[in-house]
Amino acid sequence: MTEQSTDERTRIRAAMDRLLTGQPTASDGALTVVALAAEAGVHRMALQKRHADLKTEFYERVRTETKQPPESEKRLRKTVSDLKETVAAQKAEITALRHQVTQLALANAVLTHQGRRAGKPPEEVPDNVVPLHTTGG
Repeated sequence: MTEQSTDERTRIRAAMDRLLTGQPTASDGALTVVALAAEAGVHRMALQKRHADLKTEFYERVRTETKQPPESEKRLRKTVSDLKETVAAQKAEITALRHQVTQLALANAVLTHQGRRAGKPPEEVPDNVVPLHTTGG
């Protein structure tokens, strides 16, 4: 391990302690990797690439020491919840639309049948329209 890497790891661990005790000096104090990187004075990608183990350690400490999930997990859970609500609403809408299509098809059949019973001749239809029934039966 290089001297720079050792120095970064020391600063990251010190930053973890400050964030977890609620005493940030260089960040907004959020329990996120972005705040940890700012607090440690390292680039965020250093935590993602060179010190991924410290990022994992930070999130584990957030869970155990604060008894709450990390901010990123909270955001993901909120997104999942929102998407589940959206899917449920869309399923209900699809069910309603299918019911409406069935009702409209039945209404069309009734009106067509009533028109035939009244003795009206079938109307001329344009070439691009396909009738739902056969003529003359």
